[in-house]
Amino acid sequence: MPGHKMFPMAPKLPVYMDNHATTQLDLRVLEAMLPYFTEKFGNAASRNHEFGWKAEEAVENARGQIARLINASPKEIIFTSGATESDNLALKGVAEFYRSKGNQIITQATEHKAVLDVCKRLELSGCEVAYLPVAKDGRISLDDLRRAITPKTILISIMYANNEIGVLQPVAEIGKIARQSGVLFHTDAVQAIGKISVDIERDGIDLLSISAHKLYGPKGVGALYVRRKNPRVQLAPMIDGGGHERGLRSGTLNVPGIVGLGKACEIAAKEMPVESARLAGLRDKLMDAILTRLDAVTINGSLEHRLPNNLNLSFAGVEGDALLMGINDIAVSSGSACTSATLEPSHVLSALGVPEDLAHSSIRFGLGRFNTAEDVDYVAGRVAETVKRLRELSPLYVAAKQRNRAGGSQSSASVENRR
Repeated sequence: MPGHKMFPMAPKLPVYMDNHATTQLDLRVLEAMLPYFTEKFGNAASRNHEFGWKAEEAVENARGQIARLINASPKEIIFTSGATESDNLALKGVAEFYRSKGNQIITQATEHKAVLDVCKRLELSGCEVAYLPVAKDGRISLDDLRRAITPKTILISIMYANNEIGVLQPVAEIGKIARQSGVLFHTDAVQAIGKISVDIERDGIDLLSISAHKLYGPKGVGALYVRRKNPRVQLAPMIDGGGHERGLRSGTLNVPGIVGLGKACEIAAKEMPVESARLAGLRDKLMDAILTRLDAVTINGSLEHRLPNNLNLSFAGVEGDALLMGINDIAVSSGSACTSATLEPSHVLSALGVPEDLAHSSIRFGLGRFNTAEDVDYVAGRVAETVKRLRELSPLYVAAKQRNRAGGSQSSASVENRR
């Protein structure tokens, strides 16, 4: 590739580092799914012949595979179309079923839109929602959580790991506070499942959302863990018709997808410790390679409490979209979100107090199972090369550099302050 002679070990292009958005289907998962598209095509609800029995058996096997990954009972796993539906069922189901007990839900400012937009919808129907702020490291204050709980609080919904900055919340402590207060605790664990240990008993979780395509499974299938005892959680169903999934989620089950989700969870349970350590090493290699090449780079969010595969960086003096265009042979995400016709900074970075210009210059790197050390070397070199070129063209960079010298923004020299 012209102009890229500095990368003799260039991997196969393009390089994919957007694994928080979706992951490549693992071929072992595909192999497990294939029979359920063809010879084992039965409806899992058809209980009067062998085709249905085999489909039902596959579904129940997958339920067990998922349950084992999070230390739950198979009977506590409800299949959905994905985490967005799981979040909707958890929040709306609790709000409707426990309406006589209270109407307050507590969440945080940096939640995924699948939770924030549901909360906005519930506010229109009479619910009160408390949105907890986060500190500069992206974590909530447990004292803020305690103060937010009232006699009307019925649910706390705090995500396990953030999808933009990879920051882990103090989930076990949140679960303990919820249990002591007699409040249900839901967590969107989409980014955490398969990357770190998640244990519903240890963490005091009552409801938990999972999506297959974030852990090398297929798109269009997910699950909701619903606690059956101590306490028993009850939900109002969001979809009626047929009484599938113990009446909580009607509709013909996506058997191939469910088999894929189960297999993905089985693989994660076996390989997660080694894989997560490898990804953390690659992530740190990427971070160090970029920071040694560039100044005025900010790490967004805590490094101590973070997913092993996440790195979110802001590059002063550079527009995130321009950087993405400049590295179009690398798949990553910008920290900016396009809302309607107006480019707005990420609500997550804004909640951290990141200045708007830096929020617009942020890039999320999400490493995954199929990334290599060669990928990391290539990406670090391409990013550094492109940032330097864009800064040479940007009058904003001079001002940003002066601000850094004055201590107005973190740079690579002050990375330790994030730890």
